[in-house]
Amino acid sequence: MMKKTVLFVCLLASFAANAQREKATAYINNYKDIAMSEMVRSGVPAAITLAQGILESKYGESNLCKESNNHFGIKCKPEWTGERVYHDDDAKHECFRSYATAEESFRDHSDFLKNRPYYTDLFLLDPADYEGWAKGLKKAGYATEKDYPQRLIELIETYDLNKYSLLALQQGKPAESKIVAVADKEEKIVITPAIKAEVLQPAEETKEDKKEVETPVAPQPAKEIEAPKEEKSIYPEGVFTINHSKVIYAKKGVSLLSLAGQYNITLSKLFDFNDMTETDILGASKLMFIERKLKKGASDFHVVATGETLYDISQQEGVRLENILAYNGLQKTATPTLGQKIYLRVPAPVISKSVPVSANKSVTSSR
Repeated sequence: MMKKTVLFVCLLASFAANAQREKATAYINNYKDIAMSEMVRSGVPAAITLAQGILESKYGESNLCKESNNHFGIKCKPEWTGERVYHDDDAKHECFRSYATAEESFRDHSDFLKNRPYYTDLFLLDPADYEGWAKGLKKAGYATEKDYPQRLIELIETYDLNKYSLLALQQGKPAESKIVAVADKEEKIVITPAIKAEVLQPAEETKEDKKEVETPVAPQPAKEIEAPKEEKSIYPEGVFTINHSKVIYAKKGVSLLSLAGQYNITLSKLFDFNDMTETDILGASKLMFIERKLKKGASDFHVVATGETLYDISQQEGVRLENILAYNGLQKTATPTLGQKIYLRVPAPVISKSVPVSANKSVTSSR
């Protein structure tokens, strides 16, 4: 009888943990882009924003969040002139800010931290130093719970949220300015990965203009235009981690034998870690793991984006391809559908179907 009771309790705990992870994964997928955009705009780390949002809104399911889109438990304060709602918190019937959309809540959270003097020191920290930010928030009085920093840190490490801060840091780098010379004039343009430099052509002369020119001047050859640099990766340079496994972003054309030697691993292991067939030169820039990926992901599932393959998902999430195939009942050659959930930790509730993508588918606190 005792064994059955213990087993039953363990099963309940397992179900509860899986349900919680599912909620966290859904929250992250819904709001990671907003958090990264806010980091670029304000400097508040995306990892901190997501962790606070999960904790304060109870995975987006708190009454305050559902009724007023308040993801961070921010109270009215004297300066607030917007909509408001009332909930029991540290005291009864306290005033909380109400927002029309989640985006407004995230933006106000960033501004709340950015514009208050007692949070100023946080912005002197490395944006990737989530431990420093978590402890600094508590020290500055953001929350009353003694274990508030530890809870944020645990969420960030459990769901690998710091990768969104690293991605936002890359997105926030300003584009480089280039000078393009045309004839004897200089035109300054900005080069971005999606924009190519074009030589500005002089306006076509009319017949009347030609008559007035007594001595034709031979056109000067345009100076050589500097070719745009190769598109920069959204990933940081050097070794970083995805799902607690070491990885680099290797550039097209690199020798894989040289790469293996650089990181003191055998070439066969490099191929094995990255589910690759043997080749000499990397044909395209890509993520390359320099240690074996884990069997389980940081998130419960990955939502398939346009053009993604199972291999892409394996590399992006840092989960072994063989495990992804097993969890989802798929073959290695399968093509996931747009918007499909690819499970990363446990078998899919319903075995995923694989068909080609259609072209037409398009905590209480003292704040």
